[in-house]
Amino acid sequence: MSETRRGWRRWLPDSLLGRIVVVLVLGVVAAQLIGTLLWARQLRETARQESLAAAVQLARSAAGTIRFFRDLPPPFRPILIEQLRTMGGTRFFVNVNRAAVPVEPLAGNDLVDIVARSVQAELERDLGAGQHAQVVFAWPQTLQVADDGTRVPDLPDAWVQATLLLRPRPAPVLVVQAEFEPGRWLYLAGTMPDPYFLDNANPLTLDRVALQLVTLVTVLLLSALLVRGLIRPLDQLAAAARAFGHGEAVPEPLPETGTAELRRMARAFNDMLARIQGYLLDRERLFVGISHGLKTPIMRLKLRTELLDDERLQADFHEDLDDLDMMVKSALQSVRDSDIHENLTPVPLDTLLQRLASRPILPDARIECALRPLRVQGKPLALERAFRNLLDNAVLYGDRVQLRLARQGNQALVEVRDFGPGMAPADMATAFETPVRQDHGAHRHPNGSGLGLGISRNIVQAHGGEIRLHNHAEGGLVVTVLLPALEDDPETLA
Repeated sequence: MSETRRGWRRWLPDSLLGRIVVVLVLGVVAAQLIGTLLWARQLRETARQESLAAAVQLARSAAGTIRFFRDLPPPFRPILIEQLRTMGGTRFFVNVNRAAVPVEPLAGNDLVDIVARSVQAELERDLGAGQHAQVVFAWPQTLQVADDGTRVPDLPDAWVQATLLLRPRPAPVLVVQAEFEPGRWLYLAGTMPDPYFLDNANPLTLDRVALQLVTLVTVLLLSALLVRGLIRPLDQLAAAARAFGHGEAVPEPLPETGTAELRRMARAFNDMLARIQGYLLDRERLFVGISHGLKTPIMRLKLRTELLDDERLQADFHEDLDDLDMMVKSALQSVRDSDIHENLTPVPLDTLLQRLASRPILPDARIECALRPLRVQGKPLALERAFRNLLDNAVLYGDRVQLRLARQGNQALVEVRDFGPGMAPADMATAFETPVRQDHGAHRHPNGSGLGLGISRNIVQAHGGEIRLHNHAEGGLVVTVLLPALEDDPETLA
């Protein structure tokens, strides 16, 4: 089931506007198809009933004509046919042949077959059981009307314009042939009372399809405009949240416009933003107050320890007070490091890493670099502090460090590998949450606080990236940083 869902979701647009438009298109098209199917069914049934009623009337008229010619004396028949052709006033084109004329029937249409069978059945019922008639529909362009091969286009226009050849487009012709006496076949040809009765049963005529398309396009355009207006506040909310999450200043509150739901959403976001900004300001004031408040008592305690006679106890007090001072400074530094006020700018990551690698925390440390030109959008000082923490940790845990910068898709990949003892898997789960110090690093750098990884992660995440830890197969810890990369600069690559 989940595979099926993932399969059809691949075809959906990623944006909300695109998905709503797709749903609207499918809904409108489905509604039109269902409506068209129901309408087509009713249309065909109505056309069928009307055509059958017309067929009955046409069959009775043809039966009357056949009876009239059967009862008319033979010498008058040519005269009457000539008068009918020149004077008009009859429904049929009439001719008398010595045999039935071959006619190519119009096939492939159920309504044509139903009407032809109805005319034939009504005609034979009206003329009597002994009278047989041939009834077919044909197109007039190739219709043969006489046993000598004469076709409709060969006849004078005055004979066929009102009965067989209609303007501006031809219509199907009903041909009735009946042997009213031995060796004499009466040929009757004419259109239905509604010549274009087949169009009445066709729901997909050009004008109807055009109307459906106009309706679909109109609904989609209006819906797209409406949805776009509804989505605009969501885009503004996303942009404000992204800017605030990356540490950028939000110049003004979101406008509380749109529907009641969108106004409530904008109001809630503005309230949340104000509370968070107030919390950050209060936090900064709190830590500044703690910093200033603790300096005096720590200094006072240090002075009082000088009055102790026991030098060992005095040293213990000094060590504890130094630790307390370091803890306060580390906590303040972690707050400041994760809240650096800078403007975003393109940062050449290879240049930044090369500069940091050239000045390691331990002068005798070896840092091997494999860097390619890459830029990211970020805060230069914040990124420098994040990568400095990672390089300092790598140098402290192993004298040899490998630093690599490469592109991975649309991201910049930075790997910092040390050749130290690595990190226990249990410690990796909490490496970013609490101050973590390995014994090896603590011995080499006793004044560290263990907050470097946490500060680096906060900075990397504020830039839309992520940071990972894993032990190398040949020993040592590998720290991987992924950041959104800018497009390669052709001048830089050249």
